[in-house]
Amino acid sequence: MKISVNEQTQVSALMQTPDRAKACLVLAHGAGADMHHAFMAAVAGDLERVGIATLRFQFPYTEKQAKRPDPPALCHATVRAAAAAAHALAPSIPLFAGGKSFGGRMTSQAQAKVPLPHVRGLVFFGFPLHPAKQPSIDRAAHLFDVKIPMLFLQGTRDALAELPLIEPLAQRLGELATLTLIKDADHSFHVPARSGRTDAQVRLEMAETLAAWAGSALKGRG
Repeated sequence: MKISVNEQTQVSALMQTPDRAKACLVLAHGAGADMHHAFMAAVAGDLERVGIATLRFQFPYTEKQAKRPDPPALCHATVRAAAAAAHALAPSIPLFAGGKSFGGRMTSQAQAKVPLPHVRGLVFFGFPLHPAKQPSIDRAAHLFDVKIPMLFLQGTRDALAELPLIEPLAQRLGELATLTLIKDADHSFHVPARSGRTDAQVRLEMAETLAAWAGSALKGRG
């Protein structure tokens, strides 16, 4: 399908819906990928298995096959348009939004500026707290303006979110933040063979965690 961001910009999107979906996640891709990336497709498939629909979409720069991400304002507008499209397609299904790395951060920035209509919570597949080897929490300042539940799925080997920073941040965000650490996973949620698990098992674990969290978030907010 196509989503209109503004009068000049349209982007492609994919809606994937299981029978009797319990929720729908608007799923934004990372900075160096697009909605067709293997990780994005696998996550959407795993979420479908646990009863969660997804709407994946392109940012304008990936629609044009460019490498440089769009300005934040355009990314925020794209997230907003995608969330509106997902609600229009399935208005009876509870809506969540988020994404992988950069996509999750653009979603949370959009939510912090002006709440996304109908969105009940945010999901981050590896929130990019800081550049690699440049530990900082500056990128997290806007999260304190988010007033809906947030789920952080973070690998313990994630070089873009060191544990001594992401763990106290989640605590400071309070009851709206849930931090789930994925043992041995890096920023791409790859785990080494010595971990005894496969990447596919890690992704399914995250999907099951997300489904359980979404159920709790919906109950907690009536």
